Amino acid sequence: MTRDDMKERLRQFSIRIIKMVNEMPNTVAGNAIAKQVVRSGTSPSANYRAACVGKSDRDFLNKLKMCEEELDETAHWLDLIMESELLPKSRLVNLYNENLELVKIIVASIKSMRKKINEE
Repeated sequence: MTRDDMKERLRQFSIRIIKMVNEMPNTVAGNAIAKQVVRSGTSPSANYRAACVGKSDRDFLNKLKMCEEELDETAHWLDLIMESELLPKSRLVNLYNENLELVKIIVASIKSMRKKINEE
């Protein structure tokens, strides 16, 4: 997967998060969690774009770690949304699975970048 492919995949994930958040119930819990998940679910796209224009391999690595953290947080919120039935599980299962796939890709990139840095 190229960097441009990953940028687009993360952008599409962000759009899906935004659309999902707009379906959240207008309750205290719904609004609070919606604010959290829209932040954590859209920031990996911006962080990855920033990583791609980073000044160094270490800068790229640090921004990838930020992507990983935000995607992990997003998985937490999606899990809570499903388990608390704020939205139907059937509505979120594909989004949740995409989140897990993105984490795997980012973690693999982190490992590759660490290896590259250590070999230099």
